Amino acid sequence: MTVRRLLTIFSFLLAFVLMAVPFQGKADNEIVYIAPIEETVEKGLYAFLSRAVQTAEEENASAIIFEINTPGGAVDAAGEIGKLLTSTKVKTISFVNKQALSAGAYISLNTDEIYMVPGSTMGSAAIIDQQGNTAGKKAESYWFAAMQSAARQTDRDPIYALAMADESVDLPKLGAPKGKLLTLTAEQAEEVGYSEGTVDSRADLLKRLGYENAQIRTIDESFAEKLARFITHPVVVPILLSIGSLGLVLELYSPGFGIPGFMGLSALLLFFYGHMVAGLAGYETLILFVIGIGLIIAEFFLPGGIAGIAGIGAILGSLFLATDNVVHMGISLLIALAVSVLASILMIKVFGKRMKFFKKIILTDSTNTERGYISNKSRLELIGLEGYALTALRPSGTVVLKDERIDVVSEGGYIAKGANVKVVKAEGSRIVVREISNLDLDK
Repeated sequence: MTVRRLLTIFSFLLAFVLMAVPFQGKADNEIVYIAPIEETVEKGLYAFLSRAVQTAEEENASAIIFEINTPGGAVDAAGEIGKLLTSTKVKTISFVNKQALSAGAYISLNTDEIYMVPGSTMGSAAIIDQQGNTAGKKAESYWFAAMQSAARQTDRDPIYALAMADESVDLPKLGAPKGKLLTLTAEQAEEVGYSEGTVDSRADLLKRLGYENAQIRTIDESFAEKLARFITHPVVVPILLSIGSLGLVLELYSPGFGIPGFMGLSALLLFFYGHMVAGLAGYETLILFVIGIGLIIAEFFLPGGIAGIAGIGAILGSLFLATDNVVHMGISLLIALAVSVLASILMIKVFGKRMKFFKKIILTDSTNTERGYISNKSRLELIGLEGYALTALRPSGTVVLKDERIDVVSEGGYIAKGANVKVVKAEGSRIVVREISNLDLDK
C-alpha cells in the first residue's frame, strides 16, 4: 500500500509539472529556407543555389524548399545543380508551382521530396541542341542515364523519368505513347509516386510538412547573381562577344579612342564579370585576356609575328577557360568572327574607310614622280643630240655626245661601232638612241 501511494503521489506531481511548464513544439525552433528556381536554367543559377544551400547548412536548417517554375535550360547546368542538391545533408524539397520541364524536371528528381500545385506539370525533358534539333546519340545516352539515376536515388520508378526524355518509351495510359514525351500532371505525378502530394499554396505545403510554426526565410537572388544569370545565358554569350569584336573593329577605323572601343571593351568585361560571379571563371582568366591584348599591341612594334600569335592564343584561351562548354564557346566565337569580318567589308567597300590605327605603323606613301620623288636624274636635255657609237651596241653600249661618254641602249637591234646615232628617248638612267644613216646626214 505504501509503494502504491508513493507512485500515485509521484504521478500527480509529474502531471502538475508538465502542466505548469509551457510546451515548446519542435517546429518553433526549426528554420526552413525557400529558394526560387525560375526562368531558364543556366550556369548563373548554380551560383545562386550554391549560396542558398550553403546558407541553409550554416544555419542548420531543417529543410530548404525550391519553388520551381522553369521551362528548362542547359543540361550541363542542370547536372551541376543536381550534384549540389544530392550532396547536401539538408532536406531538399521541390515545390513545383506551375512547371518543371526539361532541366527543371531533372532538378526536381534530385530532391528528397516533390510537391505540386493543381494544374502544374513536370517532364518533357528531351535533350536538344541550340538549333532545336535532337542531340546526338552520345548526348542522349548520357541524359537518359542521368534521368533514370536521379529517379532511382529517391526510390522512384525510373521508367517515368526515361519516358520524359525518350519518346520511344510507350506509356499510353499517361498520355505518352511512342513518339511523345511524358509530361506528368500533378495528379499523375502523385499517382505514379513522383510527387508526395498536391498542395494549393506555399502555406498549405508548410502545413503539410509540419513547418507552419518554423522560421521561414526566403533567399532571393542578388543583383549580381541576376546579372550573371543573364550574361551566362547561351543566347547572350555570342551577342556579347559579337558586340565586343564589332566595337574593337570599328575603333580601328576611327581616330583616337571613342564610343566603339568603349562599347567593345564594356561587352568583353561584362562577359568576364558574369562568368566570374557564376563561378565559371577566376581572375586568372581576366589576367590572361589582358596579357593577350598587351601582346597584340606589342606586335605592332616588334618584328617576327610571335607576339601577335601569342596574344591571339592568350585571348582565345581566356575565353575558353571562362566556360565549361567548349562547343558553345566555339560557336559563339565563330559568330563574333563573322560579324567582325562583315563589319570590315562594309567599312571598306561601302563607306570607303581605312584603318586609321595602322597608318601610324605602315608606310602608305608612294614614291612616284607625280608626288615629286626622283630616284634617278632624267637627262631630258640629251633628246635630239647626235653623236657616234664608241662601242658596238648589242643593244647596249657607249656613245659620245658632245665629247661626253654616255651608256645607252639602241632603239632597235645591233649598231656597229663608229655609226652615227641620235638620242630619241631619256627615261631616268635609260638613254635610247637610234642609228642615223648617211642619207639622213646629207639631209
